[in-house]
Amino acid sequence: MVEIKEVLRGWLEGAGLRTVAERAGVDRKTARRYVAAAQAAGLERTAGFSAVDDDLVAAVVTAVRPARPNGHGAAWEALLAREGQITAWVAGDGKDAKALTVVKIHELLARQGCVVPYRTLHRFVTERCGYRAKETTVRVDDGEPGVELQVDFGHLGYLTDPEDGRRRKVHALIFTAAYSRHMFVWLTYSQTLAAVIAGCEAAWAFFGGVFKVLIPDNLKPVVTDADPVNPRLSTGWLDYAQHAGFGTDPARVRSPKDKPRVERAVQYVRGNFWAGETFPDLAVAQQRVEAWCRDRAGMRMHGTIQARPLEVFTAVEAPALLPVPEVYDVPVFTSVKVHRDFHVEVARSLYSVPGAFLGQQLQARADSELVKLYHRGTLVKTHPRQPPGVRSTDKKDLPEERSGYALRDLTRLVAAAASHGQNVGIYAERLLDDPLPWTRMRAVYRLLGLVKRYGPGPVETACSRALDLDVVSVTKVASMLEKATEDTVPLLPAAGVGTTSRFARDPGEYATRPAPRPATGGTTAASGRTTAASGGTAPASGGTTPAATGGTATLTLIRGGQPVAAFDATELEEESR
Repeated sequence: MVEIKEVLRGWLEGAGLRTVAERAGVDRKTARRYVAAAQAAGLERTAGFSAVDDDLVAAVVTAVRPARPNGHGAAWEALLAREGQITAWVAGDGKDAKALTVVKIHELLARQGCVVPYRTLHRFVTERCGYRAKETTVRVDDGEPGVELQVDFGHLGYLTDPEDGRRRKVHALIFTAAYSRHMFVWLTYSQTLAAVIAGCEAAWAFFGGVFKVLIPDNLKPVVTDADPVNPRLSTGWLDYAQHAGFGTDPARVRSPKDKPRVERAVQYVRGNFWAGETFPDLAVAQQRVEAWCRDRAGMRMHGTIQARPLEVFTAVEAPALLPVPEVYDVPVFTSVKVHRDFHVEVARSLYSVPGAFLGQQLQARADSELVKLYHRGTLVKTHPRQPPGVRSTDKKDLPEERSGYALRDLTRLVAAAASHGQNVGIYAERLLDDPLPWTRMRAVYRLLGLVKRYGPGPVETACSRALDLDVVSVTKVASMLEKATEDTVPLLPAAGVGTTSRFARDPGEYATRPAPRPATGGTTAASGRTTAASGGTAPASGGTTPAATGGTATLTLIRGGQPVAAFDATELEEESR
């Protein structure tokens, strides 16, 4: 219509057809047809431009395109006759015959004698045969302020970790408010539940409150079973949502239109913030991206809302947010089995469970302070959280007869022995009197086994007898009980009475030696007779004794290596006579 009016305006002003065609940007033949059709409709060249109205233009259009009453030409009509065949070529049957391209369809039609322009064929298969059909869409309302927060992960690039020197992939967890378009970015190396929760905690601090509904992607830490109607959320995410007070409405699989506000934000963050920048570590990058969200992205003029996101958020959305909750202690949720040792393993630590749950599956929730164990929703045990490799055991969970041994409870072991008799308890204490008493526990357990075998009475008597004799050996007690000698008085050896030696004298008697007596006419000690002391002959045949030679002979008594008395040998000989 504008083209026809421009041609007629130039012609009415007196310009030639060549000049009119150049001004309107059409071919000279087209300009001639427009003018001829207008003249046939009653337009005079002397009339002014006001004579060119909508009715005149409609008459010109009808005159110059008489072969297209429905807007299409003969080529379109030829394609309509083969619409079924063309549709089959476009769709294929999914087995042997595959879908054909428009170029191939154009070639096949030419072989059949149907020669049409390629552009006409392309428009035909797009409009009528379902070729690359595009779904229509509608704009979803932004909703109320402070309600909807859309969340998505995006890959930004790589960063060298200064701690280990590795080049690691950096992900951006992007939060975009649906109403104000204000955003927050959390940088992380992983996409775990702990990373998502850490990002949410930082987002609440950045926004100053909690949005009522979060719309995340189908992240594995958040959604365990994706479903368009009833998605199943992970236990850890539900626990955190209950703590913060928001609801979760996950987007459908491969449906970016369910969260369009945050989809474009991923490209915006990657191109406007990350591209061309260098960061020494992730902490510095996080500080800069928060400043960028507040000063750059928050203060830009948004193309859709035609306002600055930070200003809209501050004025409208911030007052509508939920209060920021307390810092969340990220727990570990797991399913554990109760083993035969009455313990379960949670985060590489052992925790005891009552014996009624042996072999059953329990659900464990372990935060930094406590470990709670549930059975079908019922809390059955609570333990303080232990570091990896450490065990927490409650003696009430173990069998009564095994808890003392398992926990090395010496007091309880002695009390068990004392319950069978006072002397049994004292004997157990004597058995455990050791720098490492737990190494002597088996001896006490053997003593308790003797009580079970022979009864407390005989063992009490045997322990009393062993204590009197200061014999601390459970083997001796067992021997007494086996031989039934616990009541027999032992025969002790009599006290030794020393016999007086033949030559024993008080040393005081020999303090002063009397003068030697002169020899008489009898036989001397050297005469070779037999003396009483020796009972035999003299030391040497024909020899002389010390007395005969005028010397002194001394007999010394030694006890314990020390001399205790000394005697004159001559006087002893005379005494023996």
